Amino acid sequence: MIQRSYTYRLYPTKAQAAVLTEMLGAFCDLYNAALQQRIEAYRRQHKTLRYLDQASELKAVRAVDERLAHFSYSAGQQVLRRLDKAFAAFFRRLKTKAKAGFPRFQAKSRFNSAAFRVGDGLTIRKSKRLRVICVPGEIKVKWHRDLPASAKVGAAVLSCSAGTWFVCFQIALPDQEDQPRDGTAVGIDVGLSSLIATSDGETVATPRWTKRAAKKQRRLQRALSRCKRGSRRRLKAKQRLARHSAHTANQRRDFLHKLSRSLVERYALIALEDLDVDRLARSRLAQAVQNAAWGQLRRSLAYKAASAGTRMEVVDPRATSQTCPACGAGVAKTLSDRLHTCSCGCVMDRDVAAATIILQRAQGMGPGHGLRSSSQRTAA
Repeated sequence: MIQRSYTYRLYPTKAQAAVLTEMLGAFCDLYNAALQQRIEAYRRQHKTLRYLDQASELKAVRAVDERLAHFSYSAGQQVLRRLDKAFAAFFRRLKTKAKAGFPRFQAKSRFNSAAFRVGDGLTIRKSKRLRVICVPGEIKVKWHRDLPASAKVGAAVLSCSAGTWFVCFQIALPDQEDQPRDGTAVGIDVGLSSLIATSDGETVATPRWTKRAAKKQRRLQRALSRCKRGSRRRLKAKQRLARHSAHTANQRRDFLHKLSRSLVERYALIALEDLDVDRLARSRLAQAVQNAAWGQLRRSLAYKAASAGTRMEVVDPRATSQTCPACGAGVAKTLSDRLHTCSCGCVMDRDVAAATIILQRAQGMGPGHGLRSSSQRTAA
């Protein structure tokens, strides 16, 4: 089965939005209470509680908490599973000696989602609206695309971002054998001056609105820092900042979706570098790397290529920008050198030369070819 997620915009009334917000607040209190119970059980009795231990007490908790009893029982179970997953991830990081990050208590301003099983607590009505337990009426949905007819809808996640409500359906589609397409191949080099450069010589500049968005965000952040904590003016400033951040994220996501769709439709083979984006995001270029969203672009390309029959390969990124695509000789460059010039007479844009090397490695041609192994991760 192929797993997919379909997200839709919700338009609840003021009364419905108030009840949904109250529901998230109740689930946040349940999450924090369950976390406190686990901490106290280990501190006092050295006992590690599991999901089943806490789920067996959920009925008793709902019996004494009238606010929690109004909402979906299965959604309350999902809150406890969410905490259990947080502890499982914590212990997994301990075993791998990574930064552990013990599960933290959640603020209601950050607890912005609730999971449901479709048909149990949340249903899709014949009117194409959502019915959620204890929410008055039916919630309007913007169905910008239909759910696939062959899809099996399992879970749904209600979320709120910057005052805007969404529902994300998790669906399962039957396996399909997509035949590999015949067509041209392309190598793609991601960068900061140009977002991508292809081996065909095409470059896509980083959108200009990103600098304007960053400038406005700094101004809004300074305005927020000047407000008194707990004041109504600070709340309004916080909402303005949240709306601007969400708008910038939507613009970036829309741009990357359109770019990845264009690449998948034009090429039968797409070659990329296997960059360690997380490591680069901790360097002195962190802000620029995060703004470029290379990881988001790669994820968009991956699932679109899988659906379209396009093959995507990742290659070792070492020395892609320091190698001549014509003769294979090493050509040392600094970050300020934007032109590739080799003694063999090859002269081209630095990023286009790197994209050509990436394509050669994916096709098994040229010097230093070979696909990237999962045990080798480094930055170019």
